[in-house]
Amino acid sequence: MKSIEVAKRIEKIAEEKGISGAELARRVGTDRSTITRYYKGTRKISMEELPKFAEVLEVDVIELLFGSEIKNISTISHEKIAIPVLGKIACGEPILAKENIESYIYKPVDSLPSGEIFALQAKGDSMEPTIPDGAIVLLRVQPEVENGEIAAVLVNGDEEATLKRIRKENGFIWLVPDNPKHQLKQITEDYPARIIGKAISYEKFL
Repeated sequence: MKSIEVAKRIEKIAEEKGISGAELARRVGTDRSTITRYYKGTRKISMEELPKFAEVLEVDVIELLFGSEIKNISTISHEKIAIPVLGKIACGEPILAKENIESYIYKPVDSLPSGEIFALQAKGDSMEPTIPDGAIVLLRVQPEVENGEIAAVLVNGDEEATLKRIRKENGFIWLVPDNPKHQLKQITEDYPARIIGKAISYEKFL
């Protein structure tokens, strides 16, 4: 996906919503000249920046990436809800506490399953080729998943969420990367971890 195409969609949506370049810059926390360079294609928009633009423009990251193409996938409700994208988990706080929320994406209500939904941005290549680095993964809050399913798992003292495939074998639970370059890890007293959600969809943006 070319950055200039994404920038043109951002510019078009901003214009439709009456948001000037200067106002857009203020809302996303940058300067007017940076927005101008995005629009002209002389500076690339990173995947890390897209959720903020989507939040400000009240659209989905997918819409910024693919535009009207995404609307042709299926007939869905126009009503959208804000789904929190979690950053670092605040120790001791509920999973969807404000302290944990980095940004929001917007999804049609009819496209989501029941339950509490949150999102994580994949970082690193441990789940490639299934989930590439930078992909936005939607998850449903639940403490257990079936053997072989992908889950969001809290590690490092409940402060970091990682995406791994769950393997249950002989009474043990393993966190398994899809990328064979990475090692699987067993949940033990020395390496505690707990499942917080099941992956329900993920978009490949590469």
